[in-house]
Amino acid sequence: MPQAPEFELPNVAAGPDPYRLSARAADVDLVVLLFQRDYYCTNCRQQVQDVKGRYDEFRERDAEVASVLPEPVDRARDWQETYDLPYPLLADPDAAVGDDYDQPVRFGVLGTLSDFFGRMPEAAIVDLRADRELAYSYRSRSTFDRPELDDLLAELDDLRAGDASARPKKSGTRTDADAGSG
Repeated sequence: MPQAPEFELPNVAAGPDPYRLSARAADVDLVVLLFQRDYYCTNCRQQVQDVKGRYDEFRERDAEVASVLPEPVDRARDWQETYDLPYPLLADPDAAVGDDYDQPVRFGVLGTLSDFFGRMPEAAIVDLRADRELAYSYRSRSTFDRPELDDLLAELDDLRAGDASARPKKSGTRTDADAGSG
């Protein structure tokens, strides 16, 4: 498995600020990174709330969720004030970390000019027990396409059990039409 890129980003929610991925190994075995589209994305806002409602299930698996928002600190802080997330909410104003993790971008050059048009959600699981191994990645193909929380929890269970190789790596497959109105 490839090694996940190291990073350090400002954190406006629970956990250390700044948030450095490799430093989390002292506290958790696994980190679930949720790369969001942008500040205005309603599906992203729903996802962070859904994770908040089930965050104890991630913690029971010795996993931490960190949501990465490709926005400045003040916009990430607005989300935190609105949603009061119990897990790290990281500001990635230049989308550099999203780019390092190959977060999908649609519409070619137009997509690189505006996250609203181009950036798609991504989920990644980093195994800190194995020197930041990128153990799972789900790269979405549409704004509605995200892994179900139950699927992420199942991936964590497999990693905890040591049989992650039994499950194929995922990438987004749904389309806007498949996903309905989101």
